[in-house]
Amino acid sequence: MIRCKNLVKIYKNGDNETWALKDVSFEIKKGEFIAIMGPSGSGKSTLMHIIGALDTTTKGTYFLDDKDVSKLTDDELAEIRTNKIGFVFQAFNLLSRATVIRNVMLPLLYNKIKKSERMKRVEESLRAVNLDPNRWDHLSNQLSGGQIQRVAIARALVNHPSLILADEPTGNLDTKTGDMVMETFRKLNKDSGHTIVLITHEREVAEHADRIIHIRDGEIEKDEIVKSNSLKKTRL
Repeated sequence: MIRCKNLVKIYKNGDNETWALKDVSFEIKKGEFIAIMGPSGSGKSTLMHIIGALDTTTKGTYFLDDKDVSKLTDDELAEIRTNKIGFVFQAFNLLSRATVIRNVMLPLLYNKIKKSERMKRVEESLRAVNLDPNRWDHLSNQLSGGQIQRVAIARALVNHPSLILADEPTGNLDTKTGDMVMETFRKLNKDSGHTIVLITHEREVAEHADRIIHIRDGEIEKDEIVKSNSLKKTRL
């Protein structure tokens, strides 16, 4: 599904150059659950922006479903970001004075989905993340942190994307709530076959994935398969 070959990203400020990515290459198959892990300044967020078609490379090629993303038009890139990729962010990015249903429905309004189809998709997405229906009419500022992040995941699902990009999705949550959110991602991957790419700096969070790509100083340090463990199995 994803092929990155010799990716280089250089930020320039006058005569100064900052190499955020240095000759990065890897592949992600459809249906994989991948964590990209590294410390602050490692290049992982830059890599996520490129995978999400939010930024371009300086050199190298990025293929998404066998399409060279660098050769796509602005309209084609917008189409990918709207329909192929679902984004989940650390800061949630929900409208605090809108209901859960309204927050999840917003991408459908921008995408001009028929009114008869909207509520059906919203309900499907909220059920997929196991949010109590009694909470659906609540304002997002009336929910707990874990519930808010589940709403954010449901919003990412509502346009039926094949790829979910999650940028530090547990960063603003306590450990127990963060584990619940990660269980939601694993369930989506296991039950629905979503390809999930998770960005994190925490080993405990990364170990919920099936594979970890370690990045440091803009380079891939290690690409490892996460060994199955009883804790992961029992959480499902």
